[in-house]
Amino acid sequence: MNLANRPIPSRTILTDHVLQIFHYLRVVVRTYLNVISVIILPLMRTLFLLLAFLTGLRLVHGQDTFSMVAVDTVTGEVGSAGASCVDLTTISGLSDHFLGELFPGKGAINTQAYYIQANQINARNRMNAGDPPSEIIEWLVENDVNNQPQFRQYGIVALVNGSPQAAGYTGSATDDYKNHITGPHYSIQGNILLGKEILDSMEARFLAAEGNLACRLMAALQGANVVGADTRCAGNGTSSLFAFVKVAQPEDVFDSPSFIRSVRTKANAGIEPIDSLQIIFDQTVDCGTSSSADQQNGIPGLHLTPNPVQNRLHIGVTTDESFQVALLDITGRVLSTGHLQQTAEMDMGSLPSGIYLLRIWNEHQSLTQRVVRE
Repeated sequence: MNLANRPIPSRTILTDHVLQIFHYLRVVVRTYLNVISVIILPLMRTLFLLLAFLTGLRLVHGQDTFSMVAVDTVTGEVGSAGASCVDLTTISGLSDHFLGELFPGKGAINTQAYYIQANQINARNRMNAGDPPSEIIEWLVENDVNNQPQFRQYGIVALVNGSPQAAGYTGSATDDYKNHITGPHYSIQGNILLGKEILDSMEARFLAAEGNLACRLMAALQGANVVGADTRCAGNGTSSLFAFVKVAQPEDVFDSPSFIRSVRTKANAGIEPIDSLQIIFDQTVDCGTSSSADQQNGIPGLHLTPNPVQNRLHIGVTTDESFQVALLDITGRVLSTGHLQQTAEMDMGSLPSGIYLLRIWNEHQSLTQRVVRE
């Protein structure tokens, strides 16, 4: 055959071939995408849910929105409080306070943001093993059950050799606004928040509050009592849909704290759960907020002299009630303790200059006063 005489395809014929190939590829890609969206993705979702059921995993989106854990170094109390815009009336098998776990005499852990029960159990095991808060968080991040620690949020406090320690963790993929704040004996954390001001207000209310640990945790929740604090609840006209406070005494047993108060509401009910919780709380707890001149801070005739002090601090009350007293540094470490029956003294002469905290309490009331050592 004379190749020189072979006809050359026209540009039109070549273009038709290219268009046919392009059309064929487009059909193949479209079919592939349809298979993924219609068959593969639902199948993967079904398999995941089946796996979660078989392994006991519990996945709850976006929990908890704002919460706090704290310890009281004087009384040994440990506590947890929180709230979220999740309608628990539609979820079976969960208590109003399931996200917080208290370990009497040891510490507390809040597990939240794309909550998985298996992660909570792992955190519990590390606390029971004696790990300090920072190490518990490191372990949880490295050993997340779904290998997705970026979606989690934790707040942990513990009493380690009698001194408080706290740590928080906020994964980069949790929903904005997100952050955590830690102090010597507390951790406050939140996600899906209206803004930074929610966490700041919770901290300020907690630090300024009088009374026992339950009173201070309740005050912290009131710091977030703002419409849309959890932004999902803005349309509901509330901060959240459920709220809780719970505190364990050192003699309590795990999972049975002596103090639990909680409220859950339904979506679109327009009921503020923090206000409802406060009403229930006030029926059984006296936080010593009397404002009368002769019962400042709830303790009649309390006076501390001199303040500022150089050597001995004199403490006096005008009631026959007896009280325990404890002097703490600003980290919450107990420096000395004593007993108050109308009058007492505390030697501060050997302490460095600075600010100290004096805790005074009995079974009816508790308060903290600032003392300056010159």
